[in-house]
Amino acid sequence: MRIHFIAIGGSAMHNLALALHEAGHEISGSDDVIFEPSKSRLEAVGLLPLKMGWQPENIHSGIDVIILGMHAKPGNPELAKAQELGLKVSSYPEFLYEHSKHKTRVVIGGSHGKTTITSMILHVMHYHEKDIDFMVGAQLEGFDKMVHLTEENDFMLLEGDEYLSSPIDPQSKFLHYKPHIALLSGIAWDHINVFPTFESYCAPFESFIDSIVAGGSLSYNQEDALLHEMVEKATNTIRKIAYTTPEATIDNGLTYLETEEGPLPLEIFGKHNLNNLAGAKWVCQHMGIDALDFYEAISSFKGASKRLELIAKNNKTAIYKDFAHAPSKVKATTAAVKEQYPDRKLVVVLELHTYSSLDASFLKEYKNALAKADVGMVFYEPAVLAIKDRDPISAEVIKEAFNANTLQIETTTDGLAVFLRDLPLEETVLLFMSSGNYGGTDFKALAQRVS
Repeated sequence: MRIHFIAIGGSAMHNLALALHEAGHEISGSDDVIFEPSKSRLEAVGLLPLKMGWQPENIHSGIDVIILGMHAKPGNPELAKAQELGLKVSSYPEFLYEHSKHKTRVVIGGSHGKTTITSMILHVMHYHEKDIDFMVGAQLEGFDKMVHLTEENDFMLLEGDEYLSSPIDPQSKFLHYKPHIALLSGIAWDHINVFPTFESYCAPFESFIDSIVAGGSLSYNQEDALLHEMVEKATNTIRKIAYTTPEATIDNGLTYLETEEGPLPLEIFGKHNLNNLAGAKWVCQHMGIDALDFYEAISSFKGASKRLELIAKNNKTAIYKDFAHAPSKVKATTAAVKEQYPDRKLVVVLELHTYSSLDASFLKEYKNALAKADVGMVFYEPAVLAIKDRDPISAEVIKEAFNANTLQIETTTDGLAVFLRDLPLEETVLLFMSSGNYGGTDFKALAQRVS
C-alpha cells in the first residue's frame, strides 16, 4: 500500500510509520515540526520530510490511505486536498483496527497505568518468546519500535486512549478497537479541554465497556469505587474480573511481591505499580501465560520509559523522573517513592505543563497530591501558559490548590537551575514529575553529582 501520514512526527504516528515501512509499504509523511527522538528515527530510514510544513502537492490519487494525526488541524491543507480527491482518511486507531479485524484484540485502558500495564504484558510475552502484534505508547527496553504489525500473529495488544482519535474524528481512540480481552485500571478526570466535566470524561469509559465483544472479558481495578460501580452496572454480556493490589514487602530498598512460591524480588516499586502488575497478570493468563510463568518474567521488568525512570543512584541519593502529571498519578508516584525510601528526604519537582494542569479551576484536583514530599516545588513557564491560552496563575492560588503553604513556586528556568544546584543531595531522593522537559534541565549533569 501507498500510505501518507499527516503529522508523522507524533510518538504513536512515527512508530506506526516505521512499522509499516518495515512491513514493505510505501510511506510518506509531513509535519510542521518534529522533535527527537522521532526526527532521528524517521531520518534513519529515509522517512523524514525533506522540508517542514504542509504541502498539498504531497497528496495525489495514487495514495491508498491517509493517516491523520492529532497534531494536524481540521483545516490542514493536505487534509483538504485529500478530502477533495475523495481519498480514504483514517486516524491511527481506525487503521490499527482494520489491521487487527481478524485477530484477538487485547486493549488496556484507564486514566493511569495503561502504558505500564501494556508494557508489562509485552515484556512477559517477549520473555516467553510469544510473538504478538502491538502498539504501546512508550519506549520499552529490548524493543526497537513500539508498534509491531504482522499478518500471521493471533493477538493484537493495544494501549487504549480515551483522547480524541483525530481532528475530524471526536470519538475516543479506544472506542475503535472492539476488544475481546480488555482491562480498565481506573478513572480520574483529565483532558479538560475535551472533557469539561467529570461526567463527560466518564462517558467514553462506559461506551468502552459496551464495546467489548460479547463473550469477551474485562479485568478491572476493584479499588477504584467509581470504576467498580460502572462495571457492575454494565449490561454487556462479558466476564467481569476484579483485581486488587497484591501484598508486598520492602526490604533495604527492594520490593518483594508475595506469591504462591514465596517472595519475588521486583525491579519496580510502589502500590500503583503492584496494582498494575495484578491487572497485567490477569490479561496474560487470558493470553495463555500461567501464573508461575508470569512471575518468572515480571521479575525482570524494569518499567516503561519515563515511568519512574531511574536517573542516578548511589548509597545516599536516588534521582527519578516520572511522566506523572495528572493529580492521581502525581499523588501515587510521590507516595510510592516515599514508601520505598522512608528514611530519606523526598524532594519533588512537579512541572505544570498540560492544558488541564495549567487551568486554575482544575488545580484544586491536586489537593494533597504532594503531601508525602518533604520538600515540594511546582515549576511552570509563563510562556507555556500563553501558548495554551491560559490565564496567569499566582503562587498563592497554586499553594491553596495543593493545600501546601510551604510549597515552593518557580517560573523561570534559571530559578529552577539554581534550586537544583544548591540542593543538598545526601540522604535525599529527588523526584521529577511532568510530561514536559523541566525547562531543559540537564539530567546528565545532575546524574554526575551522584555517580
